[in-house]
Amino acid sequence: VMSSSDLLVDLSEDPATAQLGPLKLSTYEEQQWPADEPPFDAASPHLPWDHPFYDIARHQIIEVAGDDNFGRKVIVFNACRMPPQHQLDHHKLLMYLKGTLDQYVESDYTLIYFHHGLTSENKPSLGWLRDAYREFDRKYKKNIKALYIVHPTMFIRTLLILFKPLISFKFGRKINYVNYLSELEDVVKCEQLIIPARVREYDNKLRASLKPSSQPPMSPPRSPPLPDQVFGSSLLDSYCKDTFYFIFVYVAGLEMEGIFRRSANVTLVKEVQKRYNSGEMVNFYDMEDVHLAAVILKTFLRELPEPLLTYHLYNDIVNFTCNSDSKSTLVESLPEENYASLRYLITFLAQVSANSEINKMTNSNLAVVFGPNLLWGRDNAMSLSAIGPINNFTRILLDQQQLVFT
Repeated sequence: VMSSSDLLVDLSEDPATAQLGPLKLSTYEEQQWPADEPPFDAASPHLPWDHPFYDIARHQIIEVAGDDNFGRKVIVFNACRMPPQHQLDHHKLLMYLKGTLDQYVESDYTLIYFHHGLTSENKPSLGWLRDAYREFDRKYKKNIKALYIVHPTMFIRTLLILFKPLISFKFGRKINYVNYLSELEDVVKCEQLIIPARVREYDNKLRASLKPSSQPPMSPPRSPPLPDQVFGSSLLDSYCKDTFYFIFVYVAGLEMEGIFRRSANVTLVKEVQKRYNSGEMVNFYDMEDVHLAAVILKTFLRELPEPLLTYHLYNDIVNFTCNSDSKSTLVESLPEENYASLRYLITFLAQVSANSEINKMTNSNLAVVFGPNLLWGRDNAMSLSAIGPINNFTRILLDQQQLVFT
């Protein structure tokens, strides 16, 4: 198997590809590994030092960033956070990535790969990339709806050409190149991604190098809230507006297999949001799409300016242990409108899981879907080590909802 370095040499010496100068990766010395990008943020919860994946997790190469505009979970891979090859066990990195995806492969999900920062010193071998693709069997590829490669170089484009015989046509259609961060706004709100400073700086340099007439559009500024704003407004303002918008799901979705796992047409999602924010009534019966109503519910929760479980409880829930008294105490400490909304939601989801033999949505499955939509950190994204405790807390609320909400 040809190594990565062999690939670079062969391409540079081949007259047919002699013009591919940009393919050459910068050296380690040319790259500045800035001090503002530490291996991990000590203020955030991370795996304990003796955990088998501690040495991988601490670099924050892989992140989870809630749902995209289509209602799909977003997994982010940051190439610039990969340390030099001799400091990273690439096999463990692959196992860590698989472990992350295992939590979401039963649902539709999106993978965003930030390519900037991959250098000749930290890039994995071609053999590893080949094995990684083969390692991800059908269960991982089936529900990945899109792979976005941000800031692609000639190297990554050529690499995909070389791998074309291995990549299925169906998977190949899911690969998308994103040249500027602003283009991601069509997929996911960039503010919910923890985009490394180096990547943002590189994006700004790319923009600055273009002629004014060629400048890509900047991310649109936030518009002031509408008088009847529902999505993105505070829970108190929107609590009485149709409460949670899922009566249709309650009627028709209890027996829909995979409810809350599937995505929806993004045009319809935006249309429904616009109608709600304009104060219009929305009749999901007319749309005849139970998954649309499910995505609207998750979108409403995710776009709250503060999560339903509040920032105040973030550390308590992430460090939560299965104590029968503490969970009730935590929930009861919520503001009144948060408590009422959470009780309403959990009671409804318990009805969904009561039909799990038909819809396949057990309490554990629902917790994986809703946990990241009920709580996230102040920076919007979430360290992987926090996901397990948050999902576990959500599952306990579902398992013991009658005790918790007495």
